[in-house]
Amino acid sequence: MAVVAKEKHRLAYKSPDFTIDQIDLDISLDENCTKVIATSRVKRQGNHPNSLVLDGEELILHSVLVDKKTADYRIENNQLCIDGVPDSFELQIVTEINPAANSALEGLYKSGNAFCTQCEAEGFRRITYYLDRPDVLARFTTRITADKTAYPILLSNGNRIAAGDNPNGTHWVQWSDPFPKPCYLFALVAGDFDVLKDTFETKSGRTVALELFVDKGNLNRSYHAMASLKKSMAWDEQRFGLEYDLDIYMIVAVDFFNMGAMENKGLNVFNAKFVLANPESATDTDYFDIERVIGHEYFHNWTGNRITCRDWFQLSLKEGLTVFRDQEFSSDLGSRAINRIRNVKIIRGPQFAEDAGPMSHPIRPDVVMEMNNFYTLTVYEKGSEVIRMLHTILGEDKFQAGMKLYVDRHDGQAVTCDDFIQAMQDASGADLTLFRRWYAQSGTPVLTVTDEFDADSQRYSLHVKQHTPATAGQNEKSALHIPLSVALYDQRGGYLGDQYDQVLNVCSDQQSFEFTEITEKPVVALLQDFSAPVKLEFAYDDQDLLVLLQHSKSAFTRWDAAQTLLNKYIRLNVEHIHNQQELELPQGLLNALMGILRDPELDKSLIAEILRMPSESSMAELFDEIDIDAIHKVKCFIEQTVATQLHEVFLETYRQNKSASYQLNQQEIAKRDLVAVCLTYLALHGDDTDRSIIAAHYQAADNMTDVLSAMQAAKQGELPVLQKMMAEFEAKWRHDGLVMDNWFRLQATSPATDCLSVVKSLLTHPSFSMQNPNRLRALIGTFSAANPYRFHAIDGSGYAFLREMLDELNHSNPQVASRLITPLLQFKRFDPVRQSLMRQELQRLSERADLSRDLYEKVSRALAQ
Repeated sequence: MAVVAKEKHRLAYKSPDFTIDQIDLDISLDENCTKVIATSRVKRQGNHPNSLVLDGEELILHSVLVDKKTADYRIENNQLCIDGVPDSFELQIVTEINPAANSALEGLYKSGNAFCTQCEAEGFRRITYYLDRPDVLARFTTRITADKTAYPILLSNGNRIAAGDNPNGTHWVQWSDPFPKPCYLFALVAGDFDVLKDTFETKSGRTVALELFVDKGNLNRSYHAMASLKKSMAWDEQRFGLEYDLDIYMIVAVDFFNMGAMENKGLNVFNAKFVLANPESATDTDYFDIERVIGHEYFHNWTGNRITCRDWFQLSLKEGLTVFRDQEFSSDLGSRAINRIRNVKIIRGPQFAEDAGPMSHPIRPDVVMEMNNFYTLTVYEKGSEVIRMLHTILGEDKFQAGMKLYVDRHDGQAVTCDDFIQAMQDASGADLTLFRRWYAQSGTPVLTVTDEFDADSQRYSLHVKQHTPATAGQNEKSALHIPLSVALYDQRGGYLGDQYDQVLNVCSDQQSFEFTEITEKPVVALLQDFSAPVKLEFAYDDQDLLVLLQHSKSAFTRWDAAQTLLNKYIRLNVEHIHNQQELELPQGLLNALMGILRDPELDKSLIAEILRMPSESSMAELFDEIDIDAIHKVKCFIEQTVATQLHEVFLETYRQNKSASYQLNQQEIAKRDLVAVCLTYLALHGDDTDRSIIAAHYQAADNMTDVLSAMQAAKQGELPVLQKMMAEFEAKWRHDGLVMDNWFRLQATSPATDCLSVVKSLLTHPSFSMQNPNRLRALIGTFSAANPYRFHAIDGSGYAFLREMLDELNHSNPQVASRLITPLLQFKRFDPVRQSLMRQELQRLSERADLSRDLYEKVSRALAQ
């Protein structure tokens, strides 16, 4: 590899030699030649003679003035070095940029007909030379000038303070943000949008203007996003006591965006996927995701914006905490159990895989080459689990006291994860010394639990061992503070009481816990609500799991018992395949699933989650070496067995829950969720009645959820009617990229033998674009990450295809390329043939002299295994 990429180390952090506390931007927008005049107030920090060094990329530099005089400067390695500067001075830099040529979608770029910015993590350096680091906090004033006809709306951070027209057909708007912020929170948007306006009255009586900007013609798809914003603002006041601070809050939806959304102060820029929704074009999941992501970005106003990161190694400070907050928001507004189940699926699947791969890192990484590569499930999702453990250990009242102290102590500062933990410790009085190890240690801990019952003394004991396997770059592991939530039931499923429902604090390599006055050996529910992001090893027998599945008072535990029982037979049947034995599924499990389906008291979404089989990717996490063919065969066997044995119950359940017309409420969403599961099993059974039901469901659907449920079922059952459905869907929606993403995902997850050839043919489809990250994720990302059986074809064709796509994206959008490469990085967990084929494609990438930093870091770390 010819790439020269330097490692950055957390412990090498050094405060900047200079700081900037005020910057005035004057930006004249043009597609190919945007002019940026940046006037900053710069101050030396400390007693040193060093030059001022500023970051910049893809810039044309016109002039540099220090106190209005031409400066002595040089450009070295994308940095502007200015010698002989005074201790305090005004710096004016004039640069030119080309937004239309910016396919990386970092800095200032064109999104369709609009200008847009994305500055996190290091995109501001593509706008002007600057101290592009999160610990430099400045007050921003931004004046934007653009053609008034093409760009009638000009937006930036803060409050609008002035506007005017120019004689040449341009106009200008000036914005001022009164709160100091790092440059990664800068935002600018210019375009011609429809706008939805509303207001929110804060708890202190202030009226905040709310404005949501969408592409022309999409106003009717923006109301749910606005409602979600108002719910978020009210919830943050009620649960955390945090009130919004500016006079206006704006959201802009754009189609070309690498991320889900960005929390820029007062001006959130969103991927349109997480804003636009109506019943005809969006699924129930889309509605949920919009509410969740709107909440997440709003909650960043305090946990990310008012208090930000000292350096990018502290990313989980804002992201892990804010994911926890958005999960709590969703749980308080909806079903806590269902939200917990869906979050845990992410941890047990792709996050555990990340922990076991070459890019394994702690939630606070210690070393990085390309910061964009650490916007990971580990930092976000596992980071939120670490916050959740802290909440479990401290309890709501002490956790909220810690949050209040954290905000009071650090408002307006750039701080560290240690600062957050210290505030929690100081407010609660708890000793969190051991808990801090979660921030420094990578990998997934394994809890091995054994039990012992002494009838004579009526004592029940749990013996717990913890062990974290070695991970990439970190062989030595220490004991962690692991909250282990347990509850005891009798052999008939009776709850033994709150005194036996508690959180055990596992703080050493081995510990034992005793429960007294137990008259018979109990059934123990372990790791309730997934109280820690760990793998659990406990020798449950089938009967104990069936007791928990049928009787636990915890909805999560019921689902988890079903998963544990299924996982047991997944492992067993993979072993049977290796030993050329017959596959099996116990009648007791089938009977229990039948009982779950017929239980009128259960949440319909919980029933759906229990009956929904784990994905093949999740199943793969049960094994050290992944046998993709055996896992696929076992999944098909289990699904087919359930579909056959419970066919009449699925028919009955479908007919009982099919709604006559669409309503968006929790009860109807749950019914549609259960109906979707029933349709899939009916398709797998696949007799004439089943096929006619699926076809009729599609034809009668008055909403996107039901349309896709029928199509998904027809795809899974490989039913002939699928082709007609796909053709009709394409004809209706080919003008709408976001809706067509569903169509691309269906094609990419097809079980058909020709799936890859179909995916390749879709690269030239009129609705597909290699420049649009949403299309890339929907087609290429879904095929490689969500269709493992076809992606991991033994001939290596899937690997070659992904490498070809990465070659093309290497410079046009290295961020997206770096995310798409993940399936290739796990090669060491596969059989020797597949290992060799995957390694071969990584080697071919490594031989590129122009490999991007984003890909270089991941390829080099994978090949170094």
